[in-house]
Amino acid sequence: MQVFQHPLLQDHGMRCWIKRDDLLHMEAWPGDQAFCGNKWRKLKYNLLEARAHGYTALLTFGGAYSNHIAATASAGKLFGFKTIGIIRGEKTQPLNPTLTFAQNCGMELQFWTREQYRRKEEPEILAQLQQQYPPAYLLPEGGTNKLALPGCAELGEEILAQEEVDYICLSCGTGGTLAGLVQGLAGRSFALGFSALKGDFHRAVVRDLLAPATWTNWDIHTDYHFGGYAKTPTVLLDFLVKMKTYDLPLEPIYTAKMLWGVLDLVQQGFFPRDSRICVVHTGGMQGWKKD
Repeated sequence: MQVFQHPLLQDHGMRCWIKRDDLLHMEAWPGDQAFCGNKWRKLKYNLLEARAHGYTALLTFGGAYSNHIAATASAGKLFGFKTIGIIRGEKTQPLNPTLTFAQNCGMELQFWTREQYRRKEEPEILAQLQQQYPPAYLLPEGGTNKLALPGCAELGEEILAQEEVDYICLSCGTGGTLAGLVQGLAGRSFALGFSALKGDFHRAVVRDLLAPATWTNWDIHTDYHFGGYAKTPTVLLDFLVKMKTYDLPLEPIYTAKMLWGVLDLVQQGFFPRDSRICVVHTGGMQGWKKD
């Protein structure tokens, strides 16, 4: 873990570490910014399940800039699975960098209208897909399902094996990583999610994923979405640049919003003085064009 020495934290007598999960990847696939971080953790046990049951393909869903689409394509190439991506929205040429990467990994891309895409979880639609791709293992959008939790649970175990912290903070997209983290903490420390999307739907998702367990050592802040998913106002981009002075590369869709939220809460006095905080860099750098 990387020590994060920000003046605001020091003024409030706090210690902070960054869990650099963006650097987590397969040794055989160095430098891959798609199949890393929380995407690596979410896919780990799903891939083992697919292999154990003889599936030869992975089929999943996502938007045109989806980190999960890129990660699934990369994992398929690495482990020998055919991959199919159902993409929300009309096809536009040229393909953006995320979809170009996925296609270069061998992923077959299908573009569905937003109306079609909204029906993707209906049993009839899923049955049609499985008939069209009988050897395919279905992964939900974002990779969040019950098998995603054990890999994310290992995140909490790793953090506490390195440092005893009071709070572990991370960004939330679908809620799967937070649910797995809470599962792994098993009541130790407090997990704090920061939603990258508008709305307050994450709490119900996390509760459902954790059921029947009823852990209470977690919460989600919903005030740091900066206008909604993938909205990147200038103030957030300026923050991104400032964080480079701390040797901390971020992207504005998830991690920058989360870290902004953590520092804002510090300034508000949310965390007790002398708190020990771990901030998780969940990855996602593949979707962000760097200087």
